[in-house]
Amino acid sequence: MTESLEPMPTDWQRALVVVAHPDDVEFAACAAVARWTEEGREVSYLLASRGEAGIDGLAPEQAGPLREREQRESAALVGVEDVRFLDHRDGVIEEGTVLRRDLARGIREVRPELVVTFNHYDRWGFGGWNSPDHRAVGRAALDAVGDAGNRWIFPELVTEENLPPWNGVRRIAVAGSPHPTHAVDVGPTLGRAVESLAAHAAYLSALTEQAPEEMARDFLHRTTAEAGALFGTEHAVTFELVE
Repeated sequence: MTESLEPMPTDWQRALVVVAHPDDVEFAACAAVARWTEEGREVSYLLASRGEAGIDGLAPEQAGPLREREQRESAALVGVEDVRFLDHRDGVIEEGTVLRRDLARGIREVRPELVVTFNHYDRWGFGGWNSPDHRAVGRAALDAVGDAGNRWIFPELVTEENLPPWNGVRRIAVAGSPHPTHAVDVGPTLGRAVESLAAHAAYLSALTEQAPEEMARDFLHRTTAEAGALFGTEHAVTFELVE
């Protein structure tokens, strides 16, 4: 873990957050998203799947629409109205060119200056093994930024979909990285982040016997306090910045 963290750059207006599942943003970064939207920045979400394999007691055809609905409600609580889904199959998302093309398409459509994705490393900072979906989507997002700017990679995006290259991504920020370099002070927006995570009520209820609001509060207060101790604030969200 980095011993000191730099403030996240603020010289951008539009961000695209790319993750594998509903709830990934909320566990990792929604307090920062709330801070950004309060400052007048535009944030869109792009999810590779609908998280349909995430609730053991609920069949995928029921869980998918439920988790999509929870994600849209959750996003709205932190000021995000543009939420997009790609329909890759939850649990078996593959890192290859199909996913890269889909993410490059999303980047060209949104035209962000900042792309935020989720931990793509094998392990978490606490040592646990990371999800294969997180690894696949995070790595593909890093590659898709370059793909989005090259007209000769996935040329059909230009010829068939009228999506010209977008070279405007200046930085990629990896939320939940075990190698953080930067952070955002989220003390003013932590309450909204708790509400946003708690909005995934069906999913959280399947994870723990705690009430969703209690679980969300306990988790986010603990993790943002740990990050804040490194950043010199009471609560923070960390990122590994790739420039």
